[in-house]
Amino acid sequence: MIVAVEPCSSPEFALVAPGFVDLQVNGHDDVDVATADDEGWHRLGRVLRAQGVTTWLPTLISAPTDVLDARIAALRPRLGERGGPDAVGIHLEGPFLGGARGAHPADVEASTDLEWLAALPGVVRMMTIGPEADHAAEAVTLLTGRGVVCSLGHTTASAEVTERAVDAGATMFTHAFNASGTLHHRDPGALGVALSDDRLAISLIADGVHVDPRVLRLAWRAKGTSRVVLVTDATAWRSGRLGDVGVRLVDGAPRQPDGTLAGTALRMDDAVRYCVAAVGIPLVDALAAASANPARVLGLDDRGSITPGRRADLVAITDDLRVEATWVAGRRG
Repeated sequence: MIVAVEPCSSPEFALVAPGFVDLQVNGHDDVDVATADDEGWHRLGRVLRAQGVTTWLPTLISAPTDVLDARIAALRPRLGERGGPDAVGIHLEGPFLGGARGAHPADVEASTDLEWLAALPGVVRMMTIGPEADHAAEAVTLLTGRGVVCSLGHTTASAEVTERAVDAGATMFTHAFNASGTLHHRDPGALGVALSDDRLAISLIADGVHVDPRVLRLAWRAKGTSRVVLVTDATAWRSGRLGDVGVRLVDGAPRQPDGTLAGTALRMDDAVRYCVAAVGIPLVDALAAASANPARVLGLDDRGSITPGRRADLVAITDDLRVEATWVAGRRG
């Protein structure tokens, strides 16, 4: 715990910021959270620490519900393990998505299973759902009533359908502009709601591939500094396969054989640096989008700022915005 914040006459580090919070991590390098063994899990923890991440959500993409049940059960004992970045819960990205599935497999349940959702264990902390999925508004109401953060995404829904899901309690929009439909001045769609409705935070992938820097700048201006969340959406691209589909790195991002983007090879510190250097976002705002804002989305009021009484989750950064050291709950590693 942080007990005091005092000026330092001869600082060891150029900058100390709150530890980063990544709400969407499918894996890194060749380690997939869905299949990681003990060695892979601890290696993943080291990779996350090296990029300044102190809190994160292991993310599972669309699969049949029985497969997701098994993967949730396998991840459950790993959550909250001491010594590594704090995995505070699971993000289910699917399986009940909308009309823009992206790299998600198409041959999974199309109809929203409310009974399955009602039986999900408490370790599920966030779920991405398509607002046009069957019974989406009911699903959002059910999930938010159980303390699950609902994020909308992978959608081609109309603005009206999207607003119904927001009215039901959705509070975030997953990787805006990617698998988000289109924005038209007479048909704003889900993306128009995401950008204009103050009830929604939006997550963004800032890797120089997924979203043009000018569009990132527009999104920041639309949402303001407190409603933008940086995510990596990192995947185990180095393994050469994601599930049953082959992937390879093309121009800095993993792609399926047909060219579909399949997550990223992004680190959170790289995302912060890109936002400052290429997008022109003030450093304090870029850091907040990687720490305070995602912590707020999850309702984690014990981290995300350097304030007495908060967890001592910290990252030391060089002048050129590279990670020098990371502390998780006061432990440097």
